[in-house]
Amino acid sequence: MIELSADEARRLQLRAQGLLGARHRGGVPAMLRRLGAVQLDTISVLARSHELVPYARLGPVGRGPVESAYWGNGTPAAFEYWAHAASILPLDDWPLFAFRRRAYARRGWRWHKVPEGVCEAVRERLRTDGPLTTRELGGAKASAEWWDWSDQKIGIEWLLDIGEVVCVRRVGWRRLYDLAERAVPAGLLAQDPDDDACLTELVARAGRALGVATRADLADYYRIRQDEVDRVIEGTGLVPVEVAGWARRAWADPEALDVPARGRHVTTLLSPFDSLVWDRARTSRVFGFDHRLEAYVPKAKRVHGYFTMPLLAGGRLIGRVDPARDGRTLVARQASFEPWAVRTAARAEASAAALAAALWRAAAWVGCDDVRVERVDTDPALVAAAIRSGADRR
Repeated sequence: MIELSADEARRLQLRAQGLLGARHRGGVPAMLRRLGAVQLDTISVLARSHELVPYARLGPVGRGPVESAYWGNGTPAAFEYWAHAASILPLDDWPLFAFRRRAYARRGWRWHKVPEGVCEAVRERLRTDGPLTTRELGGAKASAEWWDWSDQKIGIEWLLDIGEVVCVRRVGWRRLYDLAERAVPAGLLAQDPDDDACLTELVARAGRALGVATRADLADYYRIRQDEVDRVIEGTGLVPVEVAGWARRAWADPEALDVPARGRHVTTLLSPFDSLVWDRARTSRVFGFDHRLEAYVPKAKRVHGYFTMPLLAGGRLIGRVDPARDGRTLVARQASFEPWAVRTAARAEASAAALAAALWRAAAWVGCDDVRVERVDTDPALVAAAIRSGADRR
């Protein structure tokens, strides 16, 4: 049994996630292949989450290269489907989700019962006029209630669930749908691996994307069941390890174990939907950091803010920032540090400098030329001085 310290496990995850060592060669496409999935979300503060993920790893990559890497120029390079949540996935991974498409088909519905005849009508519209958005198909809502989908929306989403339709790109955050037979290369469309083959490869990919992971971590990455992980783990090539302080057995990518996880640490703000932190239990265990998205919490009950972004510096999650924009000023409406990160004067100074660096870099990326911190839970003068120093170094 290979034994790892908690710090070794943490560094392995950082490197596997592209946040320790050399930046991704190959840009956004290589990053997507490495992570396996980039989660989507409707909230946009500095940028949408699928843009924040490459920014954290690659620096100030523009929206154009991000969209091109995901959706291609005329021919999709990725597809959108249910993985950890609604996610962008490499198009080459289309066959691996056959198990999920079959499961939906066997069930016969996901969120809404499919009205009779609607799928046939949607298929014909796409075949004749596609690709189309739900608006072009007749609208997404049957009423003002968010859950009250129109028949067209129910039909198109069901066809996406079972793999007859693909989201080929987003247009103004609306999905643009096309028939899978047109959008997915024939060689991929023809592949039909059985459930265990799909699960084996997905668990293996989760292990590579995380470096080291428990059974629960491996299951959560693509939202499969833990008993399914147990069923296929022997065929993944992952090796069992023990991590000091982890109550559960873990598995590691053998290639990751061959080379010490060293290199340059990234200082950045992370999307709360970033794959490094999207699993709250794993984030707590690996980083000792308890994170909660409060966007859906009533304002009066929020502790850290609306869209709190973890602050990564020195390979650790040292604090949180609730960002906003006021004209050309990037605003930290609220910033806070982990208690250990400000326990001594030296740590407090280093943490304030990391916060300033992350804010100024994010400001430059989104086209802001000033930074303002409205509230901070430590020495405001120290943070203000770090912000001024960061401005002088630009």
